[in-house]
Amino acid sequence: MRIAILDDWSGSALDYADWASLGASIEVFSEPFASTEALVAALRPFDVLCLMRERTPFPAPVIKALPALTLIVTTGARNNAIDLEAARAAGITVCGTRARKTTTAELTLLLILALSRNLFGEAGRLREGGWQGPPGRDLDGLRLGLIGLGTVGAQVARLAQGLGMRVSAWSQNLTDARCAECGVPHAPSLAALMGESDVVSVHLVRSPRTDRLIGSDAFAAMRDGAVFVNTSRAGIVDTPALLAAMRAGRPAKAGLDVFDAEPLPQDDPLRAAFAEFGDRLLATPHLGYVTDETWRLFYGDTVEAVAAWRDGTPIREL
Repeated sequence: MRIAILDDWSGSALDYADWASLGASIEVFSEPFASTEALVAALRPFDVLCLMRERTPFPAPVIKALPALTLIVTTGARNNAIDLEAARAAGITVCGTRARKTTTAELTLLLILALSRNLFGEAGRLREGGWQGPPGRDLDGLRLGLIGLGTVGAQVARLAQGLGMRVSAWSQNLTDARCAECGVPHAPSLAALMGESDVVSVHLVRSPRTDRLIGSDAFAAMRDGAVFVNTSRAGIVDTPALLAAMRAGRPAKAGLDVFDAEPLPQDDPLRAAFAEFGDRLLATPHLGYVTDETWRLFYGDTVEAVAAWRDGTPIREL
């Protein structure tokens, strides 16, 4: 059995599970493939592919070009970048793993706190020999607007309420019952949520309905001094519209953990924006689910899934 571990950007996959127990030939790929052709050429010999979330898409043409492939294991309980129908048609089993439910919510609050208190600007000022700059903002008493109130959104709501924030939420399919369950008022529209919130945070699944949902009109509705955070999916936000809106001062600050292309290309306009906006734009390299305990669970479950499939009893099939 030949196993490929894909997109191990940190070079740590082999440290988090007992891969040797599989008795297989294992190769780790730490860099993204330069093209679909390069991906197919590199992966053609492998029976099993172990994927890290949605870092590498597997549409039907790629799946059909890998005749040796018999098993895909993706970290997480779903992966919208895999064409599951094409995999089934090719006789390929696709399995997932469990996932921790707190990591992205914690990072969201970290970004909100860091932006509100200008944490990195103040730390940089001190390192450069200076002292305090302008005061930051308390979160206690501010209004947090959540675009999406699913598992992560609800966790963010609880954490924010613990800091004294007033929380409201909106999404296209959000119900009054869900809002009542989470103890969060239901904003009547996206524009209303943007206009009433001191901080706005995105927690939606990307789909055709949410693609570029947050654009120039939504940003124009934001109040002065508002902070915008996206730890969900880059495609939900119109990035050029966000940069234009920041030039206009609404939002005043933004925190991003997700990007249209990952890893972020050197020539991406966002890299120029880092210099343009300075401490107003805080970006992190998709750290939402990247924690020690998550990796232990992801890769431990991956090894378990490969072993179960090898023994004829696949688990957590998608």
